[in-house]
Amino acid sequence: MLKRFVIERDIPGIGEFSLTELCAASRASNKALADVGPGIQWQHSYVAGDKTFCIYLAESEDEIQRHSELSGIPVGKITEVPQIIDPLTANN
Repeated sequence: MLKRFVIERDIPGIGEFSLTELCAASRASNKALADVGPGIQWQHSYVAGDKTFCIYLAESEDEIQRHSELSGIPVGKITEVPQIIDPLTANN
């Protein structure tokens, strides 16, 4: 079963990266995802200043660490997110 994680990455200057640089990082990530296998999925990332906050589905932190090793994209902090809420939660 896949669990949701937020991965905080410290990447100096990422907020100023060109589209070409972001595209290259995305390609490296996609290749690593394919190499790691079906136990991990990248949903999306938020880019802000010198950090990214990436939302992943993965079986465990091990898959996230393996992805980092293969892609060359560093991992700062991994936080499992067991539950999410949004405005629709108020309707329950």
